[in-house]
Amino acid sequence: MLRITVLVSGGGTNLQAIIDAMAAGNIHNARIVRVISNNPGAYALTRAENAGIEGICVSPRSFSDRDAFHKALLNAIDEVDTDLVVLAGCMVVLPPELISSYRGRIINIHPALIPSFCGKGFYGLHVHEAVLSRGVKVTGATVHFVDEGTDTGPIILQKAVDVRDDDTPETLQRRVMEEAEWQIMPRAIDLIAQGKVTIKDGRTQIEE
Repeated sequence: MLRITVLVSGGGTNLQAIIDAMAAGNIHNARIVRVISNNPGAYALTRAENAGIEGICVSPRSFSDRDAFHKALLNAIDEVDTDLVVLAGCMVVLPPELISSYRGRIINIHPALIPSFCGKGFYGLHVHEAVLSRGVKVTGATVHFVDEGTDTGPIILQKAVDVRDDDTPETLQRRVMEEAEWQIMPRAIDLIAQGKVTIKDGRTQIEE
């Protein structure tokens, strides 16, 4: 059984998509053992509670310095015997110690087709604003492994979403979530739980 810890910062819509996929039997051999938020007011913690999942807050504001926060975060992940760390709207920059300890076992969802519209500064609505400003016709979402870079880890899954002429950043954000993010994140977790994802030479290989 793959033991998953989900890191969140806000509303937790991707967390809910994972919870719903597990309830529907679309994710096999996996369960969420803990949800961690850096924000005590994150609605994602309420979603976890409603699903009977332990939710805790590990906030940098509760510690004297960043190093103490990083140690507490890593400990909170370690102490529940985590196999896979899932970033579902997590706005915290992960410490190198965490990435090193869980190399190849941390995944993230990005609301664009990497390598487009990714990297420093591309998060939340900023991504969709940039997509519309550039005038591209297709956007989407990407699930990827996390490494020391920003959105640079090996790609697991991607799904395209058409951009409409009348889109606003808000409408495009919603449609990317509904048509891409909420589909490929649970799918990626299921593939990993079944041992079907491997990394070779910086690229993923998926056994279907």
